[in-house]
Amino acid sequence: MQVKVISLDNAEAGEADLPDAIFGAEPRADIMARVVHWQLAKRRAGTHKAKGMGEVSGTTKKPYRQKGTGSARQGSLRSPQFRKGGVVHGPVVRDHGYSLNKKVRRLGLISALSMKAKEGKLIVLDAAAGGADVKTGAMAKRLKALGWTSALVVDATVDEGFARAVRNIPNVDALPTIGANVYDILNHDVLAVTRAGVEALKERLA
Repeated sequence: MQVKVISLDNAEAGEADLPDAIFGAEPRADIMARVVHWQLAKRRAGTHKAKGMGEVSGTTKKPYRQKGTGSARQGSLRSPQFRKGGVVHGPVVRDHGYSLNKKVRRLGLISALSMKAKEGKLIVLDAAAGGADVKTGAMAKRLKALGWTSALVVDATVDEGFARAVRNIPNVDALPTIGANVYDILNHDVLAVTRAGVEALKERLA
C-alpha cells in the first residue's frame, strides 16, 4: 500500500510503499494478547520470597509435652499457626518467563503493525533526527503540532540527539527496529516509523 511520508515539521516528503504482508494483514487480537502476556511474564523480576518453617528464626524445642495439657499437640513454635512462624507454600524466587514460538511472535508483531495501519495511526517519517542543539522543549512543540500525545518512534538506529530530545517527553518513546515489540506498539496511540525503519522491518520480518 502507498502512504504519504511526512517530516517532523509536518511537511510532505513523498510516498512510501508498505508491503501488505507486513502492514496489511488481518490483525489477530488473540495472537497479540499471547505475545503481550509473554513479554510481561519475561519482564517480571521474580524476586518475591517468603520464609518457610525451616527458614524463620526461632527455637526448635517442642513447646510443651505431647499429652495431658488439654491443648492441641504442637511440635514447633516456627509452625505457620504461631506468630512469627513460617509461611505455608509462600512465593519463592523463580523465573516467570516461558518460551513462545518465533512464528507466533512474528505474527504478533505483524498484527500490531497492521492494526495501527488499519486504524490510520501509522505514520511514516522521512527521518527522526534531533541534532546536537535540539532541546526537549523545541521537540515537544513539534510533536504537539503533529497532534501526538502518545507516540512510539521506530527507526533502524535511533538518532542520539533525537533520543535525548524526547527522553523527558511523557508518553513519547524511541526504539530501534530490533527492539520494536507488540507491547510498546499497543501501549502508544501513534506509531511513527522512519523510511529506514520500514526497510529494517521488512528485512526483520521477511
